[in-house]
Amino acid sequence: MKGSVIKYEQDNIDTDVILPGPYLKIHDYAELATHAMEGLDKDFHKRVKSGDFIVAGKNFGCGSSREHAPIALSYSGIRAVLALSFARIFYRNAVDGAFLLPIEIDDSAYKDISDSDSLEVDISKNEIKNLTKNKIYKIKPFPELIGKIIEAGGLFNYKP
Repeated sequence: MKGSVIKYEQDNIDTDVILPGPYLKIHDYAELATHAMEGLDKDFHKRVKSGDFIVAGKNFGCGSSREHAPIALSYSGIRAVLALSFARIFYRNAVDGAFLLPIEIDDSAYKDISDSDSLEVDISKNEIKNLTKNKIYKIKPFPELIGKIIEAGGLFNYKP
């Protein structure tokens, strides 16, 4: 996967800013995507391009259990969120629905990756190449079961 970075240098980005509550009644995923990150970044939908990555701090996706959050990000064009850590429900909603990849990075990668950097993510090698800075970062490998669910294209396609 290749894309550009949209970086939010903060922890605890919750599902209410990823997709504010008033939009939870929208069932059209393309329309839902127009409101992604609206609670934090009014210009997000103008900045994001298909294949982009969000980089954020700790506990990304905390708050309510709404699966609308990873859906809205996915349909806006986000392929993966690279964060120091994730709220468990956001993480599983993202993986189980095959909406986007929640990728855990370490502090040095988080500090070094800048807004608009061009990245290439290779989960088979557990690494990120920063094409802008010509650097390589390791990512936390997915647990075995999560890897199998991702490989299957989501929980509904997974056959144990």
